[in-house]
Amino acid sequence: MDKTGAPWNVAWIVGASSGIGRELATLLDGKAGKVVVSARSADKLDELADAYDTVKPYPLDVSDEHAVAGCVDTIERESGPIDLAVLSAGAWTILDPAEIDIAAIRNGVEVNYMGVVNALAALVPRMRERGRGHIAIVASVAGYRGLPRSAAYGPTKAALINLAETLRSELAPHGITVSVVNPGFVDTPMTRDNPFPMPGIMPAGDAARALLAGLENRHYEIIFPRGFVYALKLLRIVPNRLFFWYVSKFVMGGGNG
Repeated sequence: MDKTGAPWNVAWIVGASSGIGRELATLLDGKAGKVVVSARSADKLDELADAYDTVKPYPLDVSDEHAVAGCVDTIERESGPIDLAVLSAGAWTILDPAEIDIAAIRNGVEVNYMGVVNALAALVPRMRERGRGHIAIVASVAGYRGLPRSAAYGPTKAALINLAETLRSELAPHGITVSVVNPGFVDTPMTRDNPFPMPGIMPAGDAARALLAGLENRHYEIIFPRGFVYALKLLRIVPNRLFFWYVSKFVMGGGNG
């Protein structure tokens, strides 16, 4: 907590040019001493910074490990130690099962998974040395089980869920809190063109408020919308035979969150 009473001195949001990340940045204005935002779209970050006094832009391609390390170094030199990092940059591609698109899968791995790993490599040693910090990894309910059309997306989110589970226990003794964020469908530019029904879809602003509440309470898993996510959680525990029957009967021709 900074001297003004804000919960965080410096909050870093990766993937802040649109969607949940952008909405979260606006909510953190006044709740964090400084809100530093990163994404590839420098112009959108500048618009955000122009609208809010506490927001400062740091354009970044998360798939570039050296750029990520340099960005974290610059942020901490200019704005101070990062207390909260929300790692929400993401790439979503619908994959036709008739064709394995290697480029799309590689991009998903580089942005969704390695983008988080690159940030962790820069953040964790600093937070361990200070003995404090909070890292929120944005995964998805698409990581709960394998769903149609999501071969370039779901496996990366499953990997993030596993990674968060691994790091939660390992980093807690060093004063670092790890949270995993598993949204269902949220109305963002990434989901707007999905050619299938999206049950329980919620506005990005509502999603950001749910995320912020989870962060303030230091929850491990932060989920929204609850009803849809709990339904997906059931699919994690049903027998495989029942799961594949459900997918073939109700999901084929649909999609994932």
